[in-house]
Amino acid sequence: MSDTAVGTENAGDENAEGRARGGRRSAGGAAARRAARSGGQRSPAMPYITRKVPIYEVLDEEALVTIETNADTVLEELGIEFRDDEEALNLWKHAGADVKGQRVHFPPGLCRDLLKSAPSIFTQHARNPERNVQIGGNATVFAPVYGPPFVRDLEGERRYATIEDFRNFVKLAYMAPSMHHSGGTVCEPVDVAVNKRHLDMVYSHMSLSDKPFMGSVTAPERAEDTVAMCKILFGDEFVENNTVVINLINANSPMVFDDTMLGAAKVYARHNQACIVSPFILAGAMSPVTVAGTLTQVLAEVLAGAAFTQLVRPGAPVLFGTFAASISMQSGAPTFGTPEPSLVSYGAAQLARRLGLPFRTGGSLCGSKIPDAQAAHESAATLNMTLLAGTNFALHSAGWLEGGLVSSYEKFMIDVDQLGMQQRFAEGVDMSENGQAMDAIREVGPGSHYLGCAHTQANFENAFYRSSIADNNSFEQWDIEGRKSADQRANELARRWLESYERPALDPAVDEALQAFIRERKDSMPDAFS
Repeated sequence: MSDTAVGTENAGDENAEGRARGGRRSAGGAAARRAARSGGQRSPAMPYITRKVPIYEVLDEEALVTIETNADTVLEELGIEFRDDEEALNLWKHAGADVKGQRVHFPPGLCRDLLKSAPSIFTQHARNPERNVQIGGNATVFAPVYGPPFVRDLEGERRYATIEDFRNFVKLAYMAPSMHHSGGTVCEPVDVAVNKRHLDMVYSHMSLSDKPFMGSVTAPERAEDTVAMCKILFGDEFVENNTVVINLINANSPMVFDDTMLGAAKVYARHNQACIVSPFILAGAMSPVTVAGTLTQVLAEVLAGAAFTQLVRPGAPVLFGTFAASISMQSGAPTFGTPEPSLVSYGAAQLARRLGLPFRTGGSLCGSKIPDAQAAHESAATLNMTLLAGTNFALHSAGWLEGGLVSSYEKFMIDVDQLGMQQRFAEGVDMSENGQAMDAIREVGPGSHYLGCAHTQANFENAFYRSSIADNNSFEQWDIEGRKSADQRANELARRWLESYERPALDPAVDEALQAFIRERKDSMPDAFS
């Protein structure tokens, strides 16, 4: 485990006119209107979120200083292990750290000084410039689930993921206006050799979508392949001078970075590509059980890992990441949507802003095995925190099920709908002349209604968010249409999207060059499945 719907997609809330309050309407009418709005997507570009609502902070200045001081103590006294990477240890020696074996002890202030070269805001470029996203500042970017080896498919079966599932999730992410990013390992395609599947995964992001994407980190040579493919897609010079891929570098908590993650980080940093340095925390097992203790460890790990990218290449973009969950102290199983991890993420966001680094956390996390009420309330708790904390890059925003073991088609569609609501909420309150609606108030006056006034007629199409999943009809209409649950409606919507998917145009010469590179790399090595 590793860690909006405006216009045609928002299609669940039917027109009030003609609604039967206790009466019956013809079967299929509402469903047909919903299908017309939500099918046949051409993925209109929706900008990343520019937040116009306040962020929520849980730590005062005294608490922040205490945690920062404690993290400095951890770095100096306990140190961080950089395992099986002699080059990394030598870089730290030359930077002035005290290296004892594989453990690095950091003089106070060293990591913060190194991080002064890292940008607080940068742009990740997509092959379609309209899809470029800002990472940092008041921007929030939603990306799909990352890493599950299983899928819950459209037949309701839980099974190992395939490359076809991977392609389907890339297509769904492309078609969802509220999904700003194509993500990375949207599921783990176990039907392709371990040492070759990264080529198919990266190519799927490049060819089936024109949104920004993530690279492979499971071996340094796979990171090199990702960079090489990016150079084919974007051009050598463009890649060296711009960020075109974001990459997840997990700490092996507590307080360890292994050679796999370090190797990938070095490759991407050297090529000016972004790394998310992200401790993977299950509090109580991989960090202390307390929020403040976990924040201390998270900060220490991020300081060491993020500063390392600046040793490799000063100015390389890097994000302060954290994945925080708790565990059941009875069974040891991870738990999601609980208060303590939210407090960790809120606090980590504050620490990231003090460092001047973009922040990654959150998503739509849950432990449920199916897209049920548990999945909904746990995901909502995590997703609301994600936006209000001021998160810049939100991985796992759609599709996460069963503690990250499963990518679910139905959950993906339900989550995408929620992302649209988050985007609308983040726009804040419209205080324009139209938003103040004084003409409408004057026109209607006391005792009447607003349904027919000019202001309502001018604004009704976009006045309220319209869900593509929720059913807001009368009981009778819901009964006529088959008494469908939210997951059933999500299933139908996913099928319609996949049936109507149209691949975004890609220069045939570039496509041919990418496929030739993949053939050459695959032919150069035998299949390996471990």
